[in-house]
Amino acid sequence: MRQAGTQRSGIYEISKVLTAPARLEITLANVVNVLSSFLQIRCGAIVVLDAEGQPEIAATGDIPPSSQSAARGVIPKAVIDHIATTGMPLIVKDVSKSELFQAEPQPPWSSGTVPISFIGVPVKADNKILGTISIDRVRNDAAPFPADEDVRFLTMVANLVSRTIRLHRFLNLEGRRPIGEQERPEKPIIAQRGAPGRHPPVKIDGIIGDSPALQQVVETVSVVARTNSTVLLRGESGTGKEFFAQAIHELSPRKNKPFVKLNCAALPEGVLESELFGHEKGAFTGAIAQRAGRFELANGGTLLLDEIGEISPAFQAKLLRVLQEGELERVGGTKTLAVDVRLICATNKNLEMAVANAEFRADLYYRISVVPIVLPPLRERPGDIPRLANALLDRFNKENQRELTFSSSAIEVMSQCYFPGNVRELENCVRRTATLARSSSIVSSDFACKNSQCLSSLLWKTDGSPGGITVDGHARSNVMPTSSPRSGGSIGASDEVSSVKACDPHGSGCPAMESRLTQRDRLIEAMEKAGWVQAKAARILGLTPRQVGYALRQHRIEVKKL
Repeated sequence: MRQAGTQRSGIYEISKVLTAPARLEITLANVVNVLSSFLQIRCGAIVVLDAEGQPEIAATGDIPPSSQSAARGVIPKAVIDHIATTGMPLIVKDVSKSELFQAEPQPPWSSGTVPISFIGVPVKADNKILGTISIDRVRNDAAPFPADEDVRFLTMVANLVSRTIRLHRFLNLEGRRPIGEQERPEKPIIAQRGAPGRHPPVKIDGIIGDSPALQQVVETVSVVARTNSTVLLRGESGTGKEFFAQAIHELSPRKNKPFVKLNCAALPEGVLESELFGHEKGAFTGAIAQRAGRFELANGGTLLLDEIGEISPAFQAKLLRVLQEGELERVGGTKTLAVDVRLICATNKNLEMAVANAEFRADLYYRISVVPIVLPPLRERPGDIPRLANALLDRFNKENQRELTFSSSAIEVMSQCYFPGNVRELENCVRRTATLARSSSIVSSDFACKNSQCLSSLLWKTDGSPGGITVDGHARSNVMPTSSPRSGGSIGASDEVSSVKACDPHGSGCPAMESRLTQRDRLIEAMEKAGWVQAKAARILGLTPRQVGYALRQHRIEVKKL
């Protein structure tokens, strides 16, 4: 169990490193550093091969060399050739007794009389060897040799690394600077994108903001949209995953073909299978006619599977077959149908943890996580809130024939709010305030600060992530910690709500409130009063059952079965 937990944490940390903007050499070096922190190893290395199969990049945890001569010094060339030729893991219990390692004129594998063990796995994508990942450690004869566990873990890492290598190479083929070598800060981004020989700036309908975090996502979307690679959109609820999926389709060569979407969490397994694959007449009760599934409807175009992390393990196996073979059979049918679909998946679930807990198939995870894109929450782009709020108010005005505007004080209120529901909650806040506004100019006193519908007060935590509970059992709007997560401060590591400020709808303010119970204590107390029924606890706390379930997972509270 401890080994599984370590691997789960390692995969999670490595996935964060691989999705961070940086040069490929630095990214791979950071991956090796993570390996070193999670595995008891003497040294780790990642070697990337060029088109001729020669070492091109080597990463050993420090700033990695990029020359071929330096790359050869990391691992013996004979070892690299063996792994690349066989395409299989290589396990050597004692390198001093292996001919592959003795081929080096000055082998760096000696550690006195202590034997050194070596494990290396290939980095490959679509049966093409892109490089190798390897570790070596001082072997203790008294301790077991956990080769199988290490090979399994390194193979998972190799799958993730291969996707990153392919993405960087695609960027280079497109004539774009590698990730991490984007425009210098002193030169405007728009001016650089408009330079001769570069692609023009991309505008995505429905996506508003110019924060660095958002612009990085837009830049990545504009690149991957021109390919047929599967994209995994990750981020909290309300960050705009559907908007970005639509943008990828509109910017792709498939833009004139159908864009079909399906929420996997909204349907039970039996209905989901029929919705995706279609069914024949008489396949089940109520199937009065033949019906094409979403895969058939999206043939030649793009299919968005939202909440992909919620599908059952049994259905995951069926979906994996379609993704691997590009073929399907309707429910109740025997005819095999070929489909050509560009798949985009979206989820706010930690899939790495789900894989480690055997809740999500690892092979399906690797199939859908070709190009993962993490969408930033609204709290990481506070400068975009004024523009978003004004755009949402303009939409409200057009729909309701109004001419409302935000005053500077109203913008200030929203900019200081914590929106766990992200853009979706901001839109609700704007619409609610605009509907109840007493004049054409919305001011700070127009905000319903004690309205239980505002989730900013219902879900917040001192570390800046959603999952908290109401303050003193009452729902309050625009409630922020005394030291805002956005400003870099914190209330305390104990997660105790010691001082909170709430906006007064009459502009008079209110005194700070004190609470000795932690958010976790309040949640447990409510669940115990409700007999551990989430729906009843939600009514006690003034939340929805889904929000209570989210808070239970965030605080790692196991639901008791009475």
